[in-house]
Formats: sequence, C-alpha cells, structure tokens
Amino acid sequence: MSCINSAFEKVSWPVQHVLAMQTTCLTPKETSHQTDKKIELETLQYGAFNLGLHVGDCQIKVNENRFTLYDYLPAGAKIQWLEQVHGSQVLVVEQISKQTLQADASITRNKSIALAIMTADCLPILLSNEAGTEIAAIHGGWRPLAADIIAKTLSEMHTDNKQIFAWLGPCISQQYFEVGPEVMKSFIKLEASLLSCFEKTSDDKYHADLVAIATSLLNKQGVMSVSSLNKCTFKEKEKYYSYRRDQQTGRMASIICIP
Repeated sequence: MSCINSAFEKVSWPVQHVLAMQTTCLTPKETSHQTDKKIELETLQYGAFNLGLHVGDCQIKVNENRFTLYDYLPAGAKIQWLEQVHGSQVLVVEQISKQTLQADASITRNKSIALAIMTADCLPILLSNEAGTEIAAIHGGWRPLAADIIAKTLSEMHTDNKQIFAWLGPCISQQYFEVGPEVMKSFIKLEASLLSCFEKTSDDKYHADLVAIATSLLNKQGVMSVSSLNKCTFKEKEKYYSYRRDQQTGRMASIICIP
C-alpha cells in the first residue's frame, strides 16, 4: 500500500493481493472525540490514536479510533484483535470472534478477516505467501520470540516457508533495549547463533536487537524474503508509542488482510 497520510507508515508489500498497514500515534483524520475536551484532557498521555483498550485510556475514544481503521480496509473486512499475553499461542482464525482470543500470533486464509497486532516497543511481524492467499501476524516481544513463536506460526501455515514474505515493523532499537543476562540466555538456549544479536554493556547488561533476532529465526525456518521498516519506537517520540520510554502509554497496530 502507499502511505495514506502521516498517521500511517508505508508498508511496501511484494504481493499484489495483500494489504498491510502500520499505524502511529498520530490520528489519520478529525474524529468526533476531538471536540470532547473532557475526554481529550483525561487521555492526553495516550496520544491521538491509541488502539489499546487495556492501557487505561477512555474506551469511547479507543473504539472510535479502531472504527476509523475501517475507512482504510476493504469493504466488508473485519479486524480480529487479540489479547496478547507475551506467550507463544498461535490461532488460525476462520471467522471473527466476539469473545476475547488470547494469543500472540494469528493466521487466516479468509478474505473477510484482517489480522491485527498491537505494540509499543515489541516487534510486529507480518507474513504472507506469494499467492496472497494466506497471511499471519505475530507479536514479536522478546518472550514470544524466545518461546519460538515464529517457528510455531510457520508450522501452522499451509505454505512452504521458502514462499513466504515477512515484514518487520517499528520496535525499540538495540541501542535502547537493555536486558538482563537471563534474557540473553533464553535466546542462546533456543539458538546459539543468536549471541551475535546481543551487545554487552559495562554493568553486566545486554542490548538486544529484536530485528536481528527475528530475521535470524525467520531465515533459520527458510523465510529469506524479509524486509524491515527500521524505525525505533523509543527514539521517535513524536511518531510512536513506547512502553519502555513512557510506561503508561498507548498502542499502535500492524494490520494485514487479503482484499
């Protein structure tokens, strides 16, 4: 897709039959809640376009933001939101569920379903096959990645891994993502070569590179067509939400669908 406006990041997808978009903390257009000064003042810390219902923001405002997304999706498409728990559960979505679905990755082959992943420093990963008939969305926080959620998602897809395209969205960059030795060890246990994705600091801490980790794990599974937005959520305060920077903050969404 082309960049809709300043509220969306451009997602250059190599498959014609797949639509993907990445939101920012900026609002794409005027919405009715912007005239409600009480709501605006109460939720100022969440920015203009928070899509997370679980962060303490006004639900009226968040639901209106979510509804705005439908202006940019194919007619009749519905978004499947997840309750992300930093685990490794993968769901195959065949119809939109009215009940909360706990998972950190989802797959669909249905044209009427748009898959969404919410982030505010974690790495969003979007996948599709060459034919544009199968898509997936992964919440790439360090815990899901260390629990091998990429391999688990790919194992549930019908497509040969060599025919899958991957896109990595905005996340906290290595410079700002400091972790303890237990985090590094959990990745080394999964794959020894991931040691190269960590830089040791002077106080027995490590800077972890989520993009490098995910790319390596995708390549290990045979997914070689990997592109990355290479944007840092922590650094670019005017554009992105960052939990590590602000603690109480909103959430962005990475969305993919088959038009």
